[in-house]
Amino acid sequence: MRRSIKARSSFLLMIDIQERLIPAIHDKDIVIQNSVRLLTAARELSVPSIVTEQYPKGIGSTINELKALIPEDTTILDKVEFSCCENPGFGDAFLNLSFNSGTKDTVILFGVESHICVLATAIDMLEKYNLNVVIAADACGSRTAENHALALEAARSLGCLVVPTETVIYHMLEKAGTPQFKALLPLFK
Repeated sequence: MRRSIKARSSFLLMIDIQERLIPAIHDKDIVIQNSVRLLTAARELSVPSIVTEQYPKGIGSTINELKALIPEDTTILDKVEFSCCENPGFGDAFLNLSFNSGTKDTVILFGVESHICVLATAIDMLEKYNLNVVIAADACGSRTAENHALALEAARSLGCLVVPTETVIYHMLEKAGTPQFKALLPLFK
């Protein structure tokens, strides 16, 4: 399977970064900062997204810092399933995304919790959709650093590409000197 990260063949899947869940996440400020970077880059590079919210009635909606960066046409799925792929609306959202913006064979996963929803989704993306799965490691989190590290190790052993957010964005940019590069460079200064 191809391991490169190209903007034209990728989509973002932001998992459950919600009001009542994020305060309990280890290094939550880093997770939020890198999630902002990914959503900003996705907008600049026209990379589509799907967003999930785990039981929003009880856990709240996506945090405001991120909600403001989500394009209006983004599918936001309410779920109770741990794997996003098990949500009844996910298949249609993925098919519509690929139909409307070209074939997508790479998913860039980020969100919480690494050892539960992110890992379960990564496994299903590999098995059910045969996608190139990229995990933006520093835009994911768990309540403990140990659970986060174990989840990333498991994902890597299954064939996921586990890299920092900066790697994801620079690989999507492909080269320096473009207007997109110049627009996104301040994210890392």
